[in-house]
Amino acid sequence: MWKLTRPGNQHDKLVRDTLLDLEDHDLVRIEAVREDQRQVWVLTKRGHREAKKLLEPKGIRISALREKKYDPVTGKLLGASYDDHAAAVTSTAAELHRAGIGHRLGFQTEIGHRLADGYVQRADLVVRAPEAGVPVMLLEIDRRSEDAHDLVQKMCRYWEWGRWLPKDAAKRTVDLVRSRPGAIEDVGHELRLWRRVYPPTGREGLVPLAFVFADTTEAKVANTVAVLEEAGHRYWAPRRYDTLYPKAVTARDYRQAVPVVVTTLEQLQEHGAGAAVWRRLGRTGEQTLTDALDNPDGHALYLAQEARADAED
Repeated sequence: MWKLTRPGNQHDKLVRDTLLDLEDHDLVRIEAVREDQRQVWVLTKRGHREAKKLLEPKGIRISALREKKYDPVTGKLLGASYDDHAAAVTSTAAELHRAGIGHRLGFQTEIGHRLADGYVQRADLVVRAPEAGVPVMLLEIDRRSEDAHDLVQKMCRYWEWGRWLPKDAAKRTVDLVRSRPGAIEDVGHELRLWRRVYPPTGREGLVPLAFVFADTTEAKVANTVAVLEEAGHRYWAPRRYDTLYPKAVTARDYRQAVPVVVTTLEQLQEHGAGAAVWRRLGRTGEQTLTDALDNPDGHALYLAQEARADAED
């Protein structure tokens, strides 16, 4: 909460004082105290009602009220089960915000992406930070509770969603896509469903996807990333351009790929989300987020190499 609401402060005293003041007005309460002595604060019924009045008119969804639960025998207030995954999601948003990547009200959690078969792939976190060079990015926060191949399947679903047409697509476009496998690649991104939901990314490809690993070891992260790179190659990897000058053109075509970057929550907390802590699948070394998302060997290089080859021909 401190990093989300007062990222410029050197300590959390102001946030703690504010919480105590809100507690005095019966707007928040302490639900539990974690093993590391950090307190879990939640809205009271009155606070939840006030928050809905403030935020829902702005289109911001409020989570369900966490009711007080008491032991049926002793009558003692029980601490509800605390979700470490939810904490990791919030901490990731806080680190991004602290680095100037996203406004505190610009983050959304559990955003659904419905596929053709009706399955809904929910992103743990969506950030929109055009001022930071990241118009939109989907984030999956993984505490290594899922198999690496399950993460590959998530990557696949986001790739499929990026190739889906809106329900009211023109009949001509629908017929084209149905005519042959891969025909969707001849349909511009501006005509696809994802452009109805998110703004242009400012780069080639589909909506960027980030995997943020938390509460795990470097070895497990390395093994997982290796699986993502190998088993998910079809979804994140660029292709060769179909060109008359294959030897002169080394640029890669990223237009049908999902840009995928990885990092850990521990790196974000230690170095900051604006530091070189992001690694793009298919590359070695870590970069800043915008550098990792950029495609220096992409379409701009292709145009330059094609023009050079034409001039030399």
